[in-house]
Amino acid sequence: MANEFLRREYPYRIYTDSSTFCSLDSGRLKIGETLCGVLTPFLGFIECLIFSFVGCFHRHRPRKCLSYSFNDVVRLAKNSPFSVNEVEALRELFNKLSSSIIDDGLIHKEELRLALFNTPAGENLFLDRLFDLFDEKKNGVIEFEEFVHALSIFHPHAPLVDKIDFAFRLYDLRQTGFIEREEVRQMVVATLLESSIEVSEETLELIIDKTFVDVDSDKDGKINKDDWKAFVIRQPTHIKNMTLPHLKDITAVFPSFIFNTQVADYQCLKFYL
Repeated sequence: MANEFLRREYPYRIYTDSSTFCSLDSGRLKIGETLCGVLTPFLGFIECLIFSFVGCFHRHRPRKCLSYSFNDVVRLAKNSPFSVNEVEALRELFNKLSSSIIDDGLIHKEELRLALFNTPAGENLFLDRLFDLFDEKKNGVIEFEEFVHALSIFHPHAPLVDKIDFAFRLYDLRQTGFIEREEVRQMVVATLLESSIEVSEETLELIIDKTFVDVDSDKDGKINKDDWKAFVIRQPTHIKNMTLPHLKDITAVFPSFIFNTQVADYQCLKFYL
């Protein structure tokens, strides 16, 4: 078994249920299931992030360092699948996250780590990818608009093309515009480790090789965006892991939100009319 080798070469930790990964029997390898399994912990991180503060808004409302007017909320709602009230609910969540360590109206990586793992220290590949993709401006912090935009990708009504692009960027660890063999290897190994799935080095290499056989359509040794899009269209189950049903009605996730919203009913009605 290669677990000792995997832990030495890839010391990342993630949290997922091994039953959501895939069968590693070399005779029954399904690359779509393998790639879906890699996405599962990433999706779980986002879901955990949302539910980590459910029910806490009525107990404490952090100070807002960066305020958003009603017009700002309307603008964000118009450019996303979220309603005005849902953007307000996301703002409640954001305010809580962004004040857990540094009360500056911005989410720092330490605050994201604290919300997910109850500690501001430590290394985790999927947390790093989550933060990097949410931090669209690449300035080391997550702003509220970035937060809403990134979460909107996982909304059930988000365009398929946005989900495909986001998943591609998730695997593109080096941000080169291509997914290389070592990047897929790193993501698969991280998932295997925390899932406590034991595989031989030979089986691991078989998984990686099959990835490129199935996805790298032009056989140039790397996966470009066209290769990726074609693969996802052939394997639609891959993108189903890019959807969080709870985001369809975020206000239901936060039942105490109605007592904290700053958007009056008549303003919401005006927006929809």
